[in-house]
Amino acid sequence: MTSPPSDQTPCPQPGTGLRADAERNRDRILAAARRLYATEGLGASMASVAREAGVGKATLGRRFATREELINAVFADRMDAYADAVAAALADPDPWRGFTGYLHTVCAMQAADRGFADVLTMTFPTAKALEARRAEAYDRLLELITRAKNTGHLREDFTHQDVVILLMANAGVIAATGDAAPDTWRRLVGHMLRSYAAPDAPIPPLPEAPKPTALYRAMVRLSQSGPGTA
Repeated sequence: MTSPPSDQTPCPQPGTGLRADAERNRDRILAAARRLYATEGLGASMASVAREAGVGKATLGRRFATREELINAVFADRMDAYADAVAAALADPDPWRGFTGYLHTVCAMQAADRGFADVLTMTFPTAKALEARRAEAYDRLLELITRAKNTGHLREDFTHQDVVILLMANAGVIAATGDAAPDTWRRLVGHMLRSYAAPDAPIPPLPEAPKPTALYRAMVRLSQSGPGTA
């Protein structure tokens, strides 16, 4: 008697479907968090992320037990890009150009993603990988500042705290102006560079000021959203 032909399709391993489903949920959560954080900043709640992802709070909690764990996963690549920006600035043979280019690059990264603008002005003690990359970038930033000072173009009294102040100010301007005046941050950076530079330092022209109507729209937007909810 001839045996019936065997089915060559391997049987799925136990748990494979569940693992694939869990991975899909994780990807959906990360994509949703990236969208919300980019437009709303880190003020977006975990419940909002779950709704945006189309999953329940319990599912979100199984994938990411804490807000910091989610932030660590969402912004790992952005923090890598931030650290790379410092490294690229150090590689520039012109230290002053490297320094000014770094400031423009990082402030542009903030403008492109409100969540990352927040990340650069906060600390997350339990997000170990994120904070390790930040520490690495910080060490390189100190070297970048020293090199820029050695050119005579960066004021001697400039400190790394001034970079933090700039990033905080830039995050505030980005949150306040939003789509109403999206390039306002460039004007801020231009003014700050002038305050950092020694008298003979080469600096690019000051970016154009936002139109009064654009700033007015931003002010209306702020009044409608309420304090601290831009």
